[in-house]
Amino acid sequence: RGTGSDTELTITEGGASKPCPGKDLDASGAAGVAFVLEPQSECVFAGSSPGTLDAYGDCAVALGRELAAQRITLVYGGGGVGLMGLLADAVLAQGDEVIGVIPQALLAREVAHSGLSQLLVVASMHERKATMAELSDAFVALPGGLGTLEELFEVLTWCQLGLHSKPCAILNVAGYYDHLLSFLEHTVTQRFVRGEHRSMLLVEASPRG
Repeated sequence: RGTGSDTELTITEGGASKPCPGKDLDASGAAGVAFVLEPQSECVFAGSSPGTLDAYGDCAVALGRELAAQRITLVYGGGGVGLMGLLADAVLAQGDEVIGVIPQALLAREVAHSGLSQLLVVASMHERKATMAELSDAFVALPGGLGTLEELFEVLTWCQLGLHSKPCAILNVAGYYDHLLSFLEHTVTQRFVRGEHRSMLLVEASPRG
């Protein structure tokens, strides 16, 4: 495992994905999203902005510490700013491994983290997502914007299609995803999404040890 003291910069051609059935958990659920099926590595989608509430950053740090405590490798988008940076720094501060995956075109735009265990530079966004999926045993979304939502729903769709069976979850920090969850229930009642497919998305309010 890396300590984050020296970044290994790797140019990669990416890989395939293999992916999440599960039951829906609310904030009082017995299992935390960081530890479903005891993953060895976990992909976290998160915003490159810190957002407006301190709770978002606090949760990113708490999740990073929980991952490190369980010796779960963090796989994420490679950024050093916003919730992405806070998450990675929290894992690295505990001496655990962080693998970042970032497209060449976003190296400057996302201000790539310079202290990761590994920073994989890929050719495209598609390759970034495929690489993160292949490296990960589970997926979690912290608060984020359009990119976070797109990444989450892609892996959830892959799960629905049977392309993988890895857990997919969100951390609904301070109710950030309340409206999204209401909309997903609406898609079920309108018969565009099956209830069993909706239930593939696990929900927690905070990381749990």
